[in-house]
Amino acid sequence: MRVKEKLLQLFSREDYMPSKIEEIMDMLDIDYGQKKMLEATLKEMEKEGLVFKTKRGKYALPERLGLVRGRIDGHPKGYGFLIPEDRNMKDIFIPISGMNGAMDGDLVLVRLLQGGEGKSQEGEVIKILKRANTTIVGTYEKNKNFGFVIPDNRKIHQDIFIPKGEDKGAKTGMKVVVRITKWPEGRRSPEGEIIEVLGYKGEPGIEIKSILRSYDIPETFPKEVLKEAEELPEEIPQRERKRRVDLTELRFVTIDGEDAKDLDDAVYVEKLENGHYLLYVSIADVSHYVKEGSHLDKEALKRGCSVYFLDRVIPMLPPKLSNGICSLNPKEHRLTLTVKMEINKKGEVVDHEIFESIIESKERMTYTNVYKILEEEDEELKKRYSHLIEDFKLMRELALVLLEKRKRRGSVDFDFPEAKVIVDEKGKPIDIVKVERNIAHKIIEEFMLAANETVAEHMHWLNVPFVYRIHEHPDIEKLQAFNKFIHNLGYHIKGIEGGDIHPKALQDLINQVKGKTEQKVVETLLLRSLKRARYSPEDVGHYALAARYYTHFTSPIRRYPDLVIHRIIKEYINGKLTEKRQKHYNRILEDIAAKSSERERAAETAEREIEELKKVEYMVDKVGNVYKGIISNVTSYGFFVELENTVEGLVDVASLEDDYYVFDPEKYVIIGERTKKIFSIGKEVLVRVAHVNVDNREIDFVLVEEDS
Repeated sequence: MRVKEKLLQLFSREDYMPSKIEEIMDMLDIDYGQKKMLEATLKEMEKEGLVFKTKRGKYALPERLGLVRGRIDGHPKGYGFLIPEDRNMKDIFIPISGMNGAMDGDLVLVRLLQGGEGKSQEGEVIKILKRANTTIVGTYEKNKNFGFVIPDNRKIHQDIFIPKGEDKGAKTGMKVVVRITKWPEGRRSPEGEIIEVLGYKGEPGIEIKSILRSYDIPETFPKEVLKEAEELPEEIPQRERKRRVDLTELRFVTIDGEDAKDLDDAVYVEKLENGHYLLYVSIADVSHYVKEGSHLDKEALKRGCSVYFLDRVIPMLPPKLSNGICSLNPKEHRLTLTVKMEINKKGEVVDHEIFESIIESKERMTYTNVYKILEEEDEELKKRYSHLIEDFKLMRELALVLLEKRKRRGSVDFDFPEAKVIVDEKGKPIDIVKVERNIAHKIIEEFMLAANETVAEHMHWLNVPFVYRIHEHPDIEKLQAFNKFIHNLGYHIKGIEGGDIHPKALQDLINQVKGKTEQKVVETLLLRSLKRARYSPEDVGHYALAARYYTHFTSPIRRYPDLVIHRIIKEYINGKLTEKRQKHYNRILEDIAAKSSERERAAETAEREIEELKKVEYMVDKVGNVYKGIISNVTSYGFFVELENTVEGLVDVASLEDDYYVFDPEKYVIIGERTKKIFSIGKEVLVRVAHVNVDNREIDFVLVEEDS
């Protein structure tokens, strides 16, 4: 057992009292010659927030001293909330006076303060463990002898002071990246130096570049990474052909979106004599090319995943791999890792194999074309792909069997109406179109879920280090608050009184709201009431999927955890997952899981912000236009209206001039005192676009009477 583990074990004992280093050495029988080593270990643990050193030089676990470790969620007005790492704890309010220099996203230790009766728990930051924002993106304002940067992130409420000579030639109104050189202290603002000038606010592409920089998403690859990629061979070595299972004769196809170039997965299905299905899911063997510890590997871990927005992708791996030798392009032999599953008529996997293989994708299909073949009987496409028609029909048959099995066990299937912003060659939004999920999407979705579950269960029973995709049970208090809200809309979660909600109860609710005007708001708030799915070396299952075992195996070109588990699987298959290697993975997987979860969140947030930006830009020249919409949320200051194209804007309560309107927080409605007119979630309204603010990503609507 390592010293760090021994210390944590000692500090966790019920009879342990905060102790000085000499006392700890006696307790652990550590020789005084190792004192410096112990001091270094304790210092490292203190820096990580695993232990806390009191003013008297005594060490203890933070929680034993009433301290909570977590991240700060800042607010534009200066206060914040601590989001505890302990997922069973509620968020803790941090007043401005208790922030003590902490900024949005910082990892901190907080001391709990005595809250008044009926008040939420308060705290104060006593130690900043890790800064989240070493660089910040914002708009530069230049004065005579100094300047300052107004952060794009409104949760950072202080401007960053830029001393004379540290502005890199930036001019007022330019978007810049600033490196923090002095952190805020007391009333003093943070100080920094400009390290990159992006361009003037409003210039084409600058806003997107700003969002990407804000979330540390690099648009280019370092030279050493590109060099390593270029040196990889295009041809498959003969030794690989000899040792792998040759599946090149099978009719594998890829089914993806029209724009996709990074084709991770290919599928093939056949029917057995016993009436069972034989499903092959073959995934690009990226781990053959990206070796652990290489420049490619380090860069992939740093990025965590590919980022997709508008018509662009920022890949996790250089195009030579992501679009080239790893991508399962048609009519090309490719190295793959295959899961072969025998599935009965109930959708149960009764037998499976996982092995290294070589495949050749026969066709690069799109969701649209497969849909047209199966559902619209498109004669031209049926003629073009006549050799695959029966395969597609069998795929549909199996996908519906698998989907029915998931429904029976209570898997939650959100069906949000999605929209895609269409931009021209200069990045200007020219249209917003709704994207529908069709049978082709469901085929791939069900096949990937089956492969992910099969691999997860297989590795679970081998009892080896692994990375799982987990989704923990929801916080019952959050679901109860959500249930209180939907009660006003006439809905109820079955069994919530018992305290243990099966996901099937949530799916029943989703079925009830499907197609109703309140569908989106109910599904959105339900999703927010659940915990986030994340990566973890601990296998606790996936609540929303109602799956006991789950992992991410099917996208190693664009997700780092998938790449790592491919390595583990291949080492096991080839007898190389020794005790030494297992210890190695046990050391690194927790960090990999945490970093990958963090980078996934950053990518999703950036993608969402870019979409919101483009939706607002799209509405700039629509001021004065009138649209039909549905009230999507009601607040004390007005109500939000969502248009058919998914654009959302606010009708300020102050703009309702025909009466004095009051917000009823119990029923989530706004009611006119005199007219008793009610504005509630799901109500259809007519609105005029009154104002569009691109900088703040805000759209203001005013209500239009039907007869006008």
